[in-house]
Amino acid sequence: MSIIAITGGTGFVGGVLIDLALAAGHPVRALARRDQPARDGLTWIAGSLEDTDALFQLATGADAVVHVAGVVNAATPAGFIRGNVEGTANMLAAAATLGIRRFVHVSSLAAREPQLSNYGHSKERAEAEVLQSDLDWTIVRPPGVYGPGDMDMLDMFRVAKRGIALLPPPGKISLIEVSDLARLLLALVSHDPGRIILEADDGAEDGWTHDAFARAIGAAVGQRVLPLALPKTLLSLAARGDRLLRRDKAKLTPDRVGYLSHPDWRIDPERRPSPDLWQPRIPTPQGLAATAAWYRANSLL
Repeated sequence: MSIIAITGGTGFVGGVLIDLALAAGHPVRALARRDQPARDGLTWIAGSLEDTDALFQLATGADAVVHVAGVVNAATPAGFIRGNVEGTANMLAAAATLGIRRFVHVSSLAAREPQLSNYGHSKERAEAEVLQSDLDWTIVRPPGVYGPGDMDMLDMFRVAKRGIALLPPPGKISLIEVSDLARLLLALVSHDPGRIILEADDGAEDGWTHDAFARAIGAAVGQRVLPLALPKTLLSLAARGDRLLRRDKAKLTPDRVGYLSHPDWRIDPERRPSPDLWQPRIPTPQGLAATAAWYRANSLL
C-alpha cells in the first residue's frame, strides 16, 4: 500500500480522507498544528505549511502527497496568498526535493474566476505553482462540499428549520458529498490520469439552482422552506454584520460575497473524472439527510 502524506488532515475533507485511507490499509502521515489523538497507521507531524522542516518530515518516506490544506477565510489578501500560494509552493518543493512524484492538489472552482475574490485569486495562483512543477500532478477543483461533520453549511440548515432560506442572487451550483470527494482523492493516489484538472460533482446533469438546493435542505430537516434571494448589496451588508458579530469565525465574509453572487458555479462536464476512475455514490438528497442527522446527533440543529 502507498504511504500517503496529507496536509489539511485536521479539517473537514482531510479528516474524511484520512479515515478512508486508513480503512483501505494505507499508512498515512498527516500535518497538524496541534496535538492530535494517536491512531494506528497514522503518524502526525507537528507543523504548518510555513514550516519547511515540518513539510520535509511529513513527506519523508511517502509515495504520494495529497495537498488538501488551504485558507478559505482571511482578513487580508496576504493571508490567502500566504496560506494557499506560498503553502502550496512549500509543499511542492518538499515533494520534489525528496523525489516524490505523485502530487494530488485540491483547488476550488473559485480558481476559474480569480477576479471575483481574494480567495479565488489565491487558488488560481496556487494552481499555477502546481502547473509549472515537474511532478506527476493532478488538480481537483471541488464544487460545494457538504456532509456529516461540515460546519460551513450549518447556518443554512438552522435557517431552513425556520422555514426560510436566505440565498445569493439566482444562479446554479454543483455539489459533492465529502466522502465522494475523499474517494476521488484516494483513487488519484494510485491511478494517475495525467497532468490534468478534474472537476467532480454528485452527477446531477445540470447542477442545482439555489432554490432547488434550499428546498432540498428543507426536506432534509423536515421543513418546507421559502427561498429568498438577496441582492449583492444586501449580502455585502450582511457580511459586514457577520464579521462584526463572529469576527474570524464569520461564515459570510465580504470576500465570499464576490463569488457567492456569481451566477454559475457548476462544474465543467468535460472535466469530470473518467467513470473507470471514479463515480459519485451519494445522491445529494441522501447526503443532506445524513448531514442533518449528524447535526441533530451532535445537538447542533
